[in-house]
Amino acid sequence: MTLKIYGTPASRTFRTLWMANELGIKYENIPVDFRKGQTRAPDYMGKVNPNGHIPAIDDDGCIMWESLAINLYLAKKHGGAMALKSPQEEGLATQWSMWALTEAEPPIVNMLMNRVMLPEAQRDAAAANKAAESLKAPMTVLNNALAGKQWLIGNQFTVADLNVSGVVSTARRVQFDLKPYPNVDAWITRCLSRPAAQAADKLRQDAMKQAA
Repeated sequence: MTLKIYGTPASRTFRTLWMANELGIKYENIPVDFRKGQTRAPDYMGKVNPNGHIPAIDDDGCIMWESLAINLYLAKKHGGAMALKSPQEEGLATQWSMWALTEAEPPIVNMLMNRVMLPEAQRDAAAANKAAESLKAPMTVLNNALAGKQWLIGNQFTVADLNVSGVVSTARRVQFDLKPYPNVDAWITRCLSRPAAQAADKLRQDAMKQAA
């Protein structure tokens, strides 16, 4: 059965599309769009994600939601060259994924809403600036972790890199200054330069053009 990935590519669904591309999984993208109220449709909430969010997947009857958890699952099931090699690597991948969710994503989302997404009249510049200030500490942690390294875990690209860069790369879109964090900046470029990321980004750009 073909993996079903629910969600418009112009959302966190980008992360799961990128992962499926990395793993060479055949999938069907069902472009459920939160901006059109489709994530709150009774059929979607009743059968796919009761929280009314995207992305979600249906993997031969296995329904999952939360993009970073989905990616950890797909890496475990289909890892191939991207397979984590030990319980230690699996633990570190989970650690970094949870770090991205709890430390980096909240201030980035705040900046995204107040600098990009909301109508100008509704944006709160002070809140965005405060969020940018709070992002400096986690960015310092990540910059230090990447010192002298190409990737977060071991010597190859893994789901840890995908999950964390899938979150942190949005800092570029929200005008966060990455110059003080050169290791992070170079690492984001390495991650997003991968063919699988570029293929997912094309889907995202196309979806953004259609929504404009």
